[in-house]
Amino acid sequence: MPRYVISIERGPHNYSAYVPDVPGVAATGTAVGEVTDELRDALEFHLEGLQLAGEPLPQPSDIASAVDVAFPVPATSAQSAPD
Repeated sequence: MPRYVISIERGPHNYSAYVPDVPGVAATGTAVGEVTDELRDALEFHLEGLQLAGEPLPQPSDIASAVDVAFPVPATSAQSAPD
């Protein structure tokens, strides 16, 4: 079973997600779990349609990772004095 990388972005009122290896497949949801489930359904539907049409299926190629970044926070923005 292929495993595709997805990108999830937080908006002001919901989450949106897309598949970098499969242009045009996207979903939205009010929570990360919801948008992930919706995107999985959309991706499976899209891949099934490509297969039925005799089109080649996009192969997963992207690699995702996350990094923690340490950087100094200026004292004035890190601590606010009460008025």
